[in-house]
Amino acid sequence: MSNGDTAAGSLDRDLAQRLNEALTAGHDELFRVMQDQSPDVLRAALKNPHLGEPHLLSLLKRRDLGGDLLKQICAMPSARESHPIRVALAHHPATQAPQLMEILPHLTLFELATICAIPGGTPDQKIAAERAIIQRLPTTPLGSKITLAHRGTGAVVEHLLKEGDPRLMAACLDNPRLMERAVFQFLRNTTVTPEAISMVARHQRWQSRTNVKLAILSNPRTPLIWFTHWLPALRTLEVRNLYESQRLNQLQRREVVAELDRRNRGV
Repeated sequence: MSNGDTAAGSLDRDLAQRLNEALTAGHDELFRVMQDQSPDVLRAALKNPHLGEPHLLSLLKRRDLGGDLLKQICAMPSARESHPIRVALAHHPATQAPQLMEILPHLTLFELATICAIPGGTPDQKIAAERAIIQRLPTTPLGSKITLAHRGTGAVVEHLLKEGDPRLMAACLDNPRLMERAVFQFLRNTTVTPEAISMVARHQRWQSRTNVKLAILSNPRTPLIWFTHWLPALRTLEVRNLYESQRLNQLQRREVVAELDRRNRGV
């Protein structure tokens, strides 16, 4: 027998021994089996009668597991009945989309928010969790919405901002993940309230951004105080563009005309 045949036979015996151990190990020994590098051994361990939630949670801490193994775990009755295992599966980067979509409806709002924030999560996981959060927003209590406004991703905070609720807006505007594009689009909406517009205008982070400032001055619901406060500092071209805007109300247009007249007179 060649050395190669001898080595192969030894490997086969070793694997057979580990497979047998995976099937027959007791409760404590099974934790060690969960660290085996062979997918075949791990699949065998899933059939062990002593397998319980602690063993699966220990296994799911490993980030080197394959999608097929995770699919098998997802299909196990014990995994479907255990909330901690569902959470661990949702956090695992190898959990495939069909299994993830089955799990997400069973998670709490803030467990979904955690998926969006955990390092190493896949973009697909984070997008799916975001969508699940956004779908729940219409029935989410105000207190939870305020917490999400502080902690949520840009997409979640953008949806909360669109509600225009002053009780939410301060947290939304403070969130570093909120994009300027979202604030600009919010201000372009003619249904936004004067109070909400003024909250943006007073906010230290947003009041100095030119595009945000011009969006505020282009909204027919903007209080006149912001025209009085900001028009003198705008470039003449920007003031003329406001004059040509079809969105201003009569009183706002009067303020813009007065500013242009002042500049024409050199005052």
